[in-house]
Parts: sequence; structure tokens; C-alpha cells
Amino acid sequence: MLTSQRKQLILEALTRDGQVVAKSLSAEFGVSEDTVRRDLRELAADGRLQRVHGGALPSSPAAVDLAGRQGIGSAAKAAIGRAAAQMIAPGQIAIVDGGTTAVQLARHLPRDLRATIVTHSPSVAVELADHAALDVILIGGRLFRHSMVAVGAAAVEALSHIRADLYFMGVTGVHPVAGFSTGDLEEAYVKRALAARAAETVVLASAEKLNAASAFMIAEISAASAIVVEKETPESLTAPLEALGVAIVRA
Repeated sequence: MLTSQRKQLILEALTRDGQVVAKSLSAEFGVSEDTVRRDLRELAADGRLQRVHGGALPSSPAAVDLAGRQGIGSAAKAAIGRAAAQMIAPGQIAIVDGGTTAVQLARHLPRDLRATIVTHSPSVAVELADHAALDVILIGGRLFRHSMVAVGAAAVEALSHIRADLYFMGVTGVHPVAGFSTGDLEEAYVKRALAARAAETVVLASAEKLNAASAFMIAEISAASAIVVEKETPESLTAPLEALGVAIVRA
């Protein structure tokens, strides 16, 4: 079997099963595990999958920079943002993450909503500048340009003084085995700190993020109370997540 054929079969298995195991692939293809691991390394270098111990998971196409993400699933992100915005009740304190879907959440908040929004995203804060009824708390720190959010010790320290009702988390990967993940280690730390300061965490996940993984884990799936997905998301993608105890909200 040619290398290109093996790689195509690996990618097809990832799409079908959500993960592959090097030992099983070795037996299936009749080649050594070293050969399979080399195939996985090369596919990972091309951004086609995410390597894990013993095998691989699908790689998230959402792990590109902010400019690249703006053109991915914009209508779906608007619907997800609209549904998430409706979850914030008057008087609540809500933490809103950075990213393109979080900006859509901000755009769909009612103009007369009286609540407090905490964010480490300048983009989200700017969207809310004209919402006179909202209290907006902008968390500072080192600007992580890839996602246009504040990260670092200063951001984590500022968050330690906040107790919120809800945290709307942005991720690049949602996988029943690999949990919630993102492409940057420091950003993953900040997201964990944000989740620790809220009574409930709601994850915003357009279709390309489901059944995919990025390099740095944020939390297990059970850390979220709900995941907001687009209306037409296949049941095959959401059922394994619901089985782990998280509610699926279709936007």
C-alpha cells in the first residue's frame, strides 16, 4: 500500500470513528507501528490531525488566527451568538470569552439589558460600548494577538476577584475523549481560570470544532453545563457529548 493511500485511510477513519490507534492501524495495514507513527507525524505537520499518546484525533480547522476564523461559518456563529445572548438574565454577571462567536454574542445582547459583562477581549468590549445599560469590565494583561485577548498572570490575578453566574467559553476543539481544547498553552490556562470563576460554563461551538482537538486541553466535557451548537449539527456529533452529561442547545 502506498503512503498516500495509508494517509487517506487514516483520515477517513478519523472522520468515521473520531480517533485512531497506531497499533490497530499497524495490524490493519500490515506495516510496522513506526511506519504508522511516521504517517501520523507527517499528517500532523500538515495540520490534518492532532497526535495523542498511542494514536491521533481529528485536528480542528478553527485553530487558525482570528482573521482566518472570521470567514468560517459566519451565519452559524451569528445564530450561536444570538442563542447564547438570550441566556443572560437581567442582573447577572457573565464572563464572555474572546473570538468570533463571542463577538456575535455581544452583538445580539438586548440594548436594554441591565447586567454585567466581564471580558478579556477588547473586541467584545468595543461591541458593547454603546450598550449604556450594561456594566462592562475589561480584564487587562498581555495581548495575545492570535485571538485578540488578554492573557498572562495579570489577567488571571484580576479574575480571582470575580464571581460570575455564567462563563461563555470559546474553544477550537470539542471531543468526547480529548475534552475542550485550544491551540495555545497560555490561553488554555486563562480559560480554565475563567471557568473557575463562574457558577456555570457554556461552550460556544460551531460545527468545525466538534469531534476535533487542538494541542492544549482546557477541561473535560463534564466541566460545561451546556454546549451551544448550530441547529443542523448532526446527532452523531452531539450524542457522545450528551452521554457525558452536558446539555446541547441548538441555535
